[in-house]
Amino acid sequence: MPEPFTLYKLIVLYMLQKVDFPLTNSQISAFILDRGYTTYFTLQSVLSELAESGMIRQETIRNSSYFTITESGSEALHYFQNRISRTIRDEIDEYMAENKMKLRDEVSIIADYYKNTADEYSVHCIVKEKYSNPIDLTVTVPDEAQAKAVCRNWRKHCQKIYEFVMKELL
Repeated sequence: MPEPFTLYKLIVLYMLQKVDFPLTNSQISAFILDRGYTTYFTLQSVLSELAESGMIRQETIRNSSYFTITESGSEALHYFQNRISRTIRDEIDEYMAENKMKLRDEVSIIADYYKNTADEYSVHCIVKEKYSNPIDLTVTVPDEAQAKAVCRNWRKHCQKIYEFVMKELL
C-alpha cells in the first residue's frame, strides 16, 4: 500500500486521465472529500505539489482553478496506477461514467471579465470543446455590474447565441 499522500496524488492523476477536459478544484474535491479519502487541506497540498512538479497543469479563471494532466503526469500514472486499489479505481470509473457529461458541461462554458484600458469591462465568453472553441466572444460593457450579469447569463444562453450568430452569418 503506498503512502497516503502518494495515493492521493495518484487518485487525482487517475481522475484527470479519465476525462478529455479539465476538472475544477471543486469537482475533484467533491469526489475525494465525499468519500472521506482525505481532508480539504491535504487535497489542496496534493494539487499544489502536482502542479509544482509539472504533473498537472493549473489554469485559474475567476475564482475557479481548472486542472489537466500533463504528459509527465500520464507517464507517472502509467507506471504507478496499480498502486491505486481496484476498489478505488472502480469507484472513480463509475463516478466518471455517471457524471462525465455533467462535469464536462460545468467546465466547457466559461465567462470571465476584466477592466480594460478604456475604463470599461470586457467580458470574455467561451464554449470549449475537446480541440476547439466553437464560440469565443468578447463583449464590452460600461460597468462591473453588467459584466457580472453577462457572466451569469452566458451559461444559460450560449447555445441560443451561437445558433443566432451561425444563422446570421451563414
